[in-house]
Amino acid sequence: MAKITLSNLKHSYMPNPSGPADYALKEIDLDWEDGGAYALLGPSGCGKSTLLNIISGLLVPSEGRILFDDVDVTPQPPDKRNIAQVFQFPVIYDTMSVYDNLAFPLRNRGVDAARVDARVREIAEMLDVTEMLGTKAAGLSPDNKQKISMGRGLVRDDVNVVMFDEPLTVIDPHLKWKLRSKLKELHQRVRATMIYVTHDQTEALTFADQVVVMQDGEIVQIGTPVELFERPQHTFVGHFIGSPGMNVLPCEVRDGGAFLGGAHVALEGAVTPGDGVVQLGIRPEFVSLGTAGMPARVARVADVGRHSVVDAVLGDVTVKAIVEGPVPEQGAEVHVAFKPEQTRVYRDGWLATEAGQ
Repeated sequence: MAKITLSNLKHSYMPNPSGPADYALKEIDLDWEDGGAYALLGPSGCGKSTLLNIISGLLVPSEGRILFDDVDVTPQPPDKRNIAQVFQFPVIYDTMSVYDNLAFPLRNRGVDAARVDARVREIAEMLDVTEMLGTKAAGLSPDNKQKISMGRGLVRDDVNVVMFDEPLTVIDPHLKWKLRSKLKELHQRVRATMIYVTHDQTEALTFADQVVVMQDGEIVQIGTPVELFERPQHTFVGHFIGSPGMNVLPCEVRDGGAFLGGAHVALEGAVTPGDGVVQLGIRPEFVSLGTAGMPARVARVADVGRHSVVDAVLGDVTVKAIVEGPVPEQGAEVHVAFKPEQTRVYRDGWLATEAGQ
């Protein structure tokens, strides 16, 4: 396995890019440690597939370098980078048995038969497909086909990195959680460097130790799932992660404090100086309804099972609150309060309050 370093990386599909808007990937500097589980998370068109193709060698970046264990591999083609990749659609040979599919990457490299057999059975046991080893792949269900595709990526123990490009896209929703759990278990057992590309926050947060959130060709935050949820560095992260996402509300900053509809709002810390458009960010989980706080009116109540999501109109803005237990009726007059240590100001989208002040 390998440590992967992206140094001053930029890419444009235009022959003569003249500005940031011409780049599909803006400048990226990033280290992925050997043996880690990472996710590239973002909406379609954010640049995550472009980045994956650059790491794999399918694309040569316009600028910058890719290093594996501090060795520059930027000019090397895919077959020289020693990478295993699992795609959206299972890549297996239908006419072969499950055993032969798993054995193929090893046989193709001249590994001796005893080692092939041991490794195939080891991976089959990890994937819970031992009883299918003699079955033709054509007869497998879509989720089992994707398991075999994953197994083909994992069967070699000499790869630098295993990359997953939205591998659960074609899997039925009720089976996705099984494969997500299995993939996490596999990583813990084999400790290979793994990069998982997805637009699905649930997949990213349940698989990865570190999540790289991308928007418009740039990285807006890198962190653990807890860090991304607890303290988003950008309003996009707050909005994209969470269901519902973070409330992002227009506010006013004066005298070092934040004001919403004329009411002073306590923050996690001091507002950093600067110019730009300011907004208040607070997750629905940290909004409470009661008899204290800013007056509001309940516009909508959605029962989503474990809790309810309440839309409360505060002046001319709507604030979402997650409420467990009894909820006020639509049209009820309530008061809205924010948990101060989870309330922060953003300027031009970026976090603009100091922590722990």
